[in-house]
Amino acid sequence: MLIKGGNANLTVTEVLKDIYAVKKPFAVLYKKKNITRPFEDQTSLEFFSKKSDCSLFLFGSHNKKRPNNLIIGRMFDYHVLDMIELGVEKFVSLKDVKNSKCPEGTKPMLIFAGDMFDVNEEYRRLKSLLIDFFRGPSVPNIRLAGLEYVLHFTAVDGKIYMRSYKVLLKKSGCKIPRIELEEMGPSLDLVMRRTHLASDDLYKLSLKQPKALKPKKKKNISHDVFGTTYGRIHMQKQDLGKLQTRKMKGLKKRPAEKSAEDGGVSPKKSKSA
Repeated sequence: MLIKGGNANLTVTEVLKDIYAVKKPFAVLYKKKNITRPFEDQTSLEFFSKKSDCSLFLFGSHNKKRPNNLIIGRMFDYHVLDMIELGVEKFVSLKDVKNSKCPEGTKPMLIFAGDMFDVNEEYRRLKSLLIDFFRGPSVPNIRLAGLEYVLHFTAVDGKIYMRSYKVLLKKSGCKIPRIELEEMGPSLDLVMRRTHLASDDLYKLSLKQPKALKPKKKKNISHDVFGTTYGRIHMQKQDLGKLQTRKMKGLKKRPAEKSAEDGGVSPKKSKSA
């Protein structure tokens, strides 16, 4: 959910609109101004989270002390888990870049560059937040033509650079196409400000999956490359001597063979009176 603060300026409003255009249709944009301060009072965010059933939020505001301010965060059990405040130093909107755009609902490929995303705990948590915010729904399969949108995040010299590219598949003379990147916007130059991070115990608790959602492993079932399901059945050892075959006159036992099986004593026939 994208929320506009009570004193949001034009830059912050355009940023929220462009992020909403990138996230559609998996986002909710609240156009009315909401006078709230997330780092001081989080009840408004928790109310909107329950109302829209959203666990991720982006709040935009502007004031003299913190101009062009964005707060990105996520919820756990409808309570704020993580919040990171980012300042927008430079912004290029979708309208300013005249290149072609990606279709609505396209899943982006996320690329993170910079050692800070692996070394610093705040940047590591920001990376996790950005992945949750932009990755979209999980899909079982992908196709090559669907890989047409790239979001690139670079952390260097205390700043985070966000760039958006469209993937162009060109002819290369072989089976694998030649790939070119074309900037399509939006692009943001961000700087990290305040942070509100969950404790390690609460963060681990939020990562736990309910047992009902975990897929149950089925024994003795396998699949081949074509998707055919094979099952293995375990049976007791069969006695082939007692196997019932087709009855034929040529397979009937002779009286001598029957008496030999019974111990050489042939049963006496009862005389009829």
